[in-house]
Amino acid sequence: MDGATADATAAEVIFADRLVKQINTSGPADSANGSTVLAILDGLSLRVTAGESVAIVGASGSGKTTLLSLLAGLDLPSSGEIRLAGESLTALDEDGRARLRAGRVGFVFQSFQLLAGLTALENVMLPAELAGHADAEMRARATLDQVGLGQRLGHYPHQLSGGEQQRVAIARAFAGEPRILFADEPTGNLDLATGNRIVELLFELNRSRGTTLILVTHDNALAQRCQRVLTLKGGRLHE
Repeated sequence: MDGATADATAAEVIFADRLVKQINTSGPADSANGSTVLAILDGLSLRVTAGESVAIVGASGSGKTTLLSLLAGLDLPSSGEIRLAGESLTALDEDGRARLRAGRVGFVFQSFQLLAGLTALENVMLPAELAGHADAEMRARATLDQVGLGQRLGHYPHQLSGGEQQRVAIARAFAGEPRILFADEPTGNLDLATGNRIVELLFELNRSRGTTLILVTHDNALAQRCQRVLTLKGGRLHE
C-alpha cells in the first residue's frame, strides 16, 4: 500500500504527489552511449498531517535522505508536486523556499551542516534569530543544556567531537520550535545514553508542541515509536 493512502482530510502539512527524482550518471563504460538516467524516486506519494510522527526506513542507498531533502525544499524533484504547510515548494525559487522554511522547519542532517565560523551557541541561535525570536540566545542556551552541552557554548565545530557536533545540530533544530522537524539518522553518531536522551527530546517536542516529526532511521526500535512506519523501496513508500 502506497504512503499516499494516509487520511488527507486533517490539517495536512506535507503533501507529495508522484515524485520522481532522477540523476544522470556517466563514465567510461557508457561514454559511447551518453549518460545513463538513474531513478532514485519513482512516482512516490505521501501525505502527513499536523502532529504526526512518521519513520522512513529502507536499505542504504534507497533514497531516504534524498526524500527528506525534497520534502524540506532543500532540493527539487525531477517531476511531481510537493506542498509544505499548504504552499507549493515546486512553484518557489530557492529564496522563496528558504523563507517558507524559516520558523516552520527544523532539520537534523547526518553531516551536521554546522557553520565553522560560529560557536555552538551561535549556530543554535541562528535559526531562532532568522525566525525573529527576541529570546534566541536564551532558547539556544537552554536547548544546548538539554542535550548536555551547556559547558561547550563557546566552542567552534572543529573543537567538538562528532557526537558533540551532532548534538549541536539537534539543538539547532529544536531551538526554533519548528512546526515540522526532519531528522536524518538523529542518533547515528551518539552513544547509547545520549541517543536515548535525544530520542526523548524528539518525542517530547512531538507530544507537547504538536510538532510534526519525520525521521529516517535504521533503528527499528526508534521507528516503532512513531505513529507510522513507511518503507522506501523501489522508489516508492510502502506502509
